[in-house]
Amino acid sequence: MLTFTITPHDHCRRLESLLRTLMPQATAGYTRKLIRSGAAKLNGAAGVPDIFLSAGDCVTLKESAATIALLSECRPALDILYEDERIAVVNKPPGLPMHRTAEQEPNLVELGMVYMAQRNTPCKLYPVNRIDRGTSGVVILAKSSSSAGMYGRQVKEIGLDKLYLALAAGEPDESGMIAIPLDGKDSETRYRVLVRGKRCALLAVTPLSGRMHQIRRHLESIGVPVMGDKRYGGGKLEDYDGFALHSFRTIIVGPEAGAQAVCAPLPAGLLELCARCTGVTEEGIVAAITAGLPENGKPL
Repeated sequence: MLTFTITPHDHCRRLESLLRTLMPQATAGYTRKLIRSGAAKLNGAAGVPDIFLSAGDCVTLKESAATIALLSECRPALDILYEDERIAVVNKPPGLPMHRTAEQEPNLVELGMVYMAQRNTPCKLYPVNRIDRGTSGVVILAKSSSSAGMYGRQVKEIGLDKLYLALAAGEPDESGMIAIPLDGKDSETRYRVLVRGKRCALLAVTPLSGRMHQIRRHLESIGVPVMGDKRYGGGKLEDYDGFALHSFRTIIVGPEAGAQAVCAPLPAGLLELCARCTGVTEEGIVAAITAGLPENGKPL
């Protein structure tokens, strides 16, 4: 048996996503077959593709010539959290723009299309939702214009149930709601402290409306800006390529699968930053995140 111990850097990743990470060239059908046949197990028991992993879990794979041939020492260029025939949900790194910029630098959409072609599943990708360059985390990429339209209408009509993690400077209350209008429109953001450090705190944040830079602007308005967010009072981080805001969990609603949650593990640099600033171990950080998750997709 091949054994893999889950580290904090894969905490809350789906089991199927882990197998696709370990075997980037494997098809979705192959990884799901491994799970459903019992060739891939979680903590010695049968699992399901969408079960979330926790730091310290043990995933085992039955050795076979096909599985060993597919294993890769390198993680794929595109971190796919969930994929079906319509969409790919990916974990965007901090500092990477969504689209082509004037500087002609790498961007998520083009990197994604290059990766899909290299994997022999070429397609044009269309962002369903967007996050700022400095923000990391969940982004939905549609594989066709019709899928982009379908999911785009869903976002416009009912929104995406999203949960962010933010490392904020200052000393916020244990929880609260910020209801300050932005751009002349009603805007609401709820937050809860998960881990408190010296003059900083890791927050779970739920935006209840969708204004531009809403979380960043609202946290600045109560005196606890996102660390590294120079535009909104968070200063500069010398050792992190972005600011400390991560789109952690999104509820997607597919036409067949229905509503399901997708979580994006924290970037290694952000996890290390949270541990260093709060004085809590990485294992303690991810445990606090899990304990602070709202149930059944409900806002904080």
